Formats: sequence, C-alpha cells, structure tokens
Amino acid sequence: MKSSSLNEVKKELQTLSPKELAEMCIALAKYKKDNKEYLDYLLFEAHGKEDYIARIKEEIDEAFILMKGQGNLYYNKKSLRKVLRMISKYSKYIGEKTASIELLIYFCLKLKKSGIPFHESKLIVNMYEQQIKKITTLINSLHEDIRQDYADDLEQITG
Repeated sequence: MKSSSLNEVKKELQTLSPKELAEMCIALAKYKKDNKEYLDYLLFEAHGKEDYIARIKEEIDEAFILMKGQGNLYYNKKSLRKVLRMISKYSKYIGEKTASIELLIYFCLKLKKSGIPFHESKLIVNMYEQQIKKITTLINSLHEDIRQDYADDLEQITG
C-alpha cells in the first residue's frame, strides 16, 4: 500500500478540528515509543533546548559510569554504539546542527577521558574517527562565525 505524500498529509491535517488532531497525536504516541518521545519533546522540551541538551549529557555521563565497570572492550563497544544511537535520535528531535555538534563533541571528550583503552580496539577507534568526520562535516556546513567556536572544541578532541 502506498502512503500519501507529506504535502497531502499536511493539507488533510489542516481540514481537521483541534479535537481530531489531538486524538490522532495520541494514537500516534500509542503506536510507537519514538513517536511518544518526539511528541514529549515537542510539547515539553522544545522551548528549553539548553536544558534538554544538559539532560542528554547527563544520560551520556551515566552511560560512561556504567561502562567503567565493564572490563571487556566488546561490551564497551556495544554500550558506545547505544550511546551514539541515543545521541542521533535526540539530535533528530532537536533538529539543529549545533546541538548535534555539541553532543558529539561531548561524547568524544567523554570517551577520551573515560579511561577505556579504546585504542586497543580497531572497531572503537573507527567509531571514534567516524564521529570526528561527522563533527567536521557539520562544522563545515555552519556559518563562519559559529564555525570557529566549534573548531576550537574539535581541536581539543583531535589534539
């Protein structure tokens, strides 16, 4: 079955009453956890992005605390991928390149300072380098004034 285009959906939504829209939003939230989380972000968090980013950083901190107890690089790699999926999801919610850059830089700094011997695992090193490439690409797409602030942070990670 073919789904309608986004433009068609938008036009149809404009014809609905507020009550019908609310019912559809609730139905979407029940359907999938990601929809519920995104709706929660839009309703309660979108007005305070700095606080939201701070809470994401706290989640990253908690994940790294749990990783310290794991001596095995295999489990560390799995945990790091989980954190990166979380960062990717939350970055999509926020929808700003600067937030993505800030979270990825924070992740890389935490990995560097964590004490995890990630240089012993080629997979984790590749994962780390991939995040550096992502950060560089995002920084290069920003305006020149903002670019320099993040370039200094990137230097801190790579240097």
